[in-house]
Amino acid sequence: MGDPSSAPLLVRALRGEPVERTPVWFMRQAGRSLPEYRELRQSGSLLELCRQPELAAEVTLQPVRRHGVDAAILFSDIVTPLDAIDFGVEIKPGIGPVVAQPVRDKADLARLRDFDPDVDMPALRATIEAIVAELGPQGIPLIGFAGAPFTLASYLVEGGPSKQQSLTKAMMLADPALFDALLRRLSAIAVASLRTQVDAGAQVVQVFDSWIGTLSRSQYERFVLPVMQDLFTELAELGVPRTIFGVGTGHLLDLLAQTGADCVGIDWRIDLRDARKLVPDGKALQGNLDPAVMLAPREVIEAEVLRVLAEAPDRGYVFNLGHGVLPETPPEVPGEIVRLVREHSATTTLA
Repeated sequence: MGDPSSAPLLVRALRGEPVERTPVWFMRQAGRSLPEYRELRQSGSLLELCRQPELAAEVTLQPVRRHGVDAAILFSDIVTPLDAIDFGVEIKPGIGPVVAQPVRDKADLARLRDFDPDVDMPALRATIEAIVAELGPQGIPLIGFAGAPFTLASYLVEGGPSKQQSLTKAMMLADPALFDALLRRLSAIAVASLRTQVDAGAQVVQVFDSWIGTLSRSQYERFVLPVMQDLFTELAELGVPRTIFGVGTGHLLDLLAQTGADCVGIDWRIDLRDARKLVPDGKALQGNLDPAVMLAPREVIEAEVLRVLAEAPDRGYVFNLGHGVLPETPPEVPGEIVRLVREHSATTTLA
């Protein structure tokens, strides 16, 4: 696999190796805040763009060109595999994923068939190969990603986004066997997608569990953790760093570390120093600038970036946001933050 020391900066940081500076990229860096993306969106919906490798690759590469980030993340959505197997998912602007026929019983679960990316979503491999062809000579890695079983299940059970996850938790508590079967089927879909992404050239993977913070510790430990441990065991075979990220997970960080992920993403609600006390030293941390900071004056942005860097561990750290780039973010701001991180995190030695 070549000399490990020649691995991209992001990969080395995720391994906990000494690095010459802190790597930086942003969740949701592709799209939303970029005028060049909004221009492309005029040609179709998000899901339609994802089905066109040339356009999906272009959107993925736009923030690399504009901001100079240390990684690209595939332009896609966590529900694209569900769309590919014709489960009846639509991404409605201003709302999010909406499911035409929610999962309520075993019969609905039977509609969730196996996912074969090369058959069901050939654009996935083609998109990644096009991205890697451009990024490869620059030594910039591509991050592949998938939705975590609980978060995907919440969309399927609720029928759309929900802040309370009431129906999802009701199924989890009332019919744990059905809920476990649903999570494990969604886990298999995530693993299949990530295998193809890595095989096509992705060098890092991230699992997004956006709604997991709605669970208590005991609920997560009982109903979700065993599934996630099995998922990350399968991902270990891919031989690339694996990150898990959720929102509102300050009370779950030690349990997220127990999934087997190499890196735990931290949202903005908890300081990195406190997160380090909860996540074992052998795990990398990623985060956690509040996305709202990007809307503030430049002096505030600089002060907050320096504060996050001061709280970050010396090794095993990736600068990122505590959630995704907000749509109203001025398009020049992420690039300014990249420059600040590089300027203030550079070291003179790799010792």
